[in-house]
Amino acid sequence: MKKKVIVIGGGIAGLSAGIYALRCGFEVSIFERHTLAGGVCTSWKRGGYLFEGGMHWLTGSGKNEGLHALWRTVGALDDSVNIHYPEPFAEFDWKGTPIRLYRDVNATEQHWLELSPADAKEIRKFCNNIRKLSKLGKPVRDLKGVKVTKKRRLSLSRLFSALLALCRLRAYFKVSAKEYAARFSHEGIGEMLCASSYEQGMGMLFLTMGSLTRGDGGFPEGGSLPFVQRMVNTFKALGGKIHYKTPVRRLILEKGKTTGVLVGDTAAGDKAVGDKTGSYQTFPADAVIVTVDTMAIEHLFETPPKAPWLKKMRKATEPTMVTFVSLGINASLKHYPSCYLFKPPKPIGLSTQTYPFLSVNNYASNPTFSPEGKSTLTLLLPGDTYDFWKKAQEEGRYLQEKQKLAKAVIAALEAQMPEIQNQVEVWDIATPLTYERYCGNWKGSWMTELTPNVKLAAYPATLKGLKGVYFAGQRMMPPGGLPMALLSARAAVQCLCRETGTTFVSETAT
Repeated sequence: MKKKVIVIGGGIAGLSAGIYALRCGFEVSIFERHTLAGGVCTSWKRGGYLFEGGMHWLTGSGKNEGLHALWRTVGALDDSVNIHYPEPFAEFDWKGTPIRLYRDVNATEQHWLELSPADAKEIRKFCNNIRKLSKLGKPVRDLKGVKVTKKRRLSLSRLFSALLALCRLRAYFKVSAKEYAARFSHEGIGEMLCASSYEQGMGMLFLTMGSLTRGDGGFPEGGSLPFVQRMVNTFKALGGKIHYKTPVRRLILEKGKTTGVLVGDTAAGDKAVGDKTGSYQTFPADAVIVTVDTMAIEHLFETPPKAPWLKKMRKATEPTMVTFVSLGINASLKHYPSCYLFKPPKPIGLSTQTYPFLSVNNYASNPTFSPEGKSTLTLLLPGDTYDFWKKAQEEGRYLQEKQKLAKAVIAALEAQMPEIQNQVEVWDIATPLTYERYCGNWKGSWMTELTPNVKLAAYPATLKGLKGVYFAGQRMMPPGGLPMALLSARAAVQCLCRETGTTFVSETAT
């Protein structure tokens, strides 16, 4: 008889864990609190426009990447998926002069040298850093002691190059974009660096550009919704079951081992499974994989779990929060780049955050996002604004504050793009509270800030003294994001295989 595995959460980590567990011969059910899968990898429609709320580029989209085979294994990518690699990657409007970051680092170098010959030395250093960090591909390794059908191996030369690149990267996370920009005499180049960094330090920008210059970081056509649906289809084709609108209330533990989960009433229309007790149901399981945000798991245990790594995570984690402003515009904006940055006439203010630059994701060239002749734009306003939005909600000002922010952003865009004057048909704002409500993430965050206290290393997938419970999710591998959700899910299933004496079915090479 197959061992039963329950996965809590149907985001990218939950779907990945479910697919890997099914491939290894387990019987798997996913319990998801929302009405659809995907977690923070999501999109939504408003007035005929599609607003992308999770994916902006995908690490592992490049066929030469180690992660690519994993994305194909979980069904997120296949030969039918068209992946876009827009060039330039980003363009900053500096007083009417475009300053660009190309995926091709040689093109960036040539473009910047033409802009500012006086900065030749620093420009070459900047581009050489990108070249060196392009060797920092995310390695895919197997856990020690797990039986696998095919061992993943990393060459010593590649490991050595990656370690050197990692040391360089860590140093730049301690350097702010403002500090780094001061090295350049050209004002526009300095502002471009500040506009592109999201105030996370130069490490994140170098990490991103290193990935892009080696041919990674494309955007799968259609974005999050079809990406997630392909994974759902793969999971179901392997025999997995998903229970939507079914939040798990608590793990059932007996003598330090899980025997299942306790959930609320089965959603209307779903077939009841398990033993019903009062207003809850118990679902038996031999193992449970928890993929909800590890910063918000106390409700799953009668006694909150304690472990050194959990304590360390809580102390080191700073949430990456974003307020999304999405616009549906009755104008074709295909002549603007896919990532367009500019300096508005006056900074946008939101709580204690000030935004002297705005970054626009332009989906005008993607027909799935807007009707013909129209355009979808989204703007990301990063920063910890959770308390601001929470207080506004409690005081009945939530919609009013949204309207105020939308008005300010639209005015800034109209000043920059005259053709959209009075052409905004739809606006929508998703705050950290939105993501908290739908996904249950801690403070509505979807990544972890890479501060000097945060190490680029994975947390354990298990808790000492607790058998049959495994943890996965983007929080388990800072800074998080889609690739970390995938890798942590793979690691959790390998732990499950190791502890049950099961052979882990490895990815098929592409």
